[in-house]
Amino acid sequence: MTYSVLQLDNVERIEAGGAAWWRPIRRTLGVTAFGVNAYTADATGDALIETHDETSFGAGRHEELYVVVSGEAAFTVGGDEVAAPAGTLLLVAPGTERGAVAVAPATTVLVIGGAPGSALPVSPYEHWYAAQPAYAAGDCARAVEIASEGLADWPDHPSLHYQLACYEALGGHRKPAIEHLKVAYANNPATREWAADDEDLDSIRDDPSLR
Repeated sequence: MTYSVLQLDNVERIEAGGAAWWRPIRRTLGVTAFGVNAYTADATGDALIETHDETSFGAGRHEELYVVVSGEAAFTVGGDEVAAPAGTLLLVAPGTERGAVAVAPATTVLVIGGAPGSALPVSPYEHWYAAQPAYAAGDCARAVEIASEGLADWPDHPSLHYQLACYEALGGHRKPAIEHLKVAYANNPATREWAADDEDLDSIRDDPSLR
């Protein structure tokens, strides 16, 4: 099977030793890349997320992202009170105590967890997407700075080098633009077609080494 679809309301509700129901999403879907489950509290004032710090024998020592998908929760994180209406995303590091109660009926919190660093490296596209606001603003130096962070993990990625070639060319940096474009050409011949009518690269189009 190449994909699975599951309605959260159809996930089994299991008593979790308190007022909240544990919803075993990871087990139901067979997720292997990260931990993901949910907790639901039916009534206002019910305990929702047990107080823990991810270092006990039963914990995975995970970095956890809490996503409030319905209702509203009140978290206590490291002694701080955090209001969390639906749509809130709360990231908590292992070793930091956290817990939550429902402050609205039918509150459900999705919990996504993994060992710190285990999700890295991030996908290559994230680097040039992150550079897009700087590129759109004409700040090519900043776009280069942001996108270049991806080279540590993806040193030969053709699309990343292609984007860097565009930023450097627009910034008037001919030599690095040409070098980035050569790497793009070598690792994905389709980038030659992209470059054929890409105005971002007009300033280096006449270079004989690119032919």
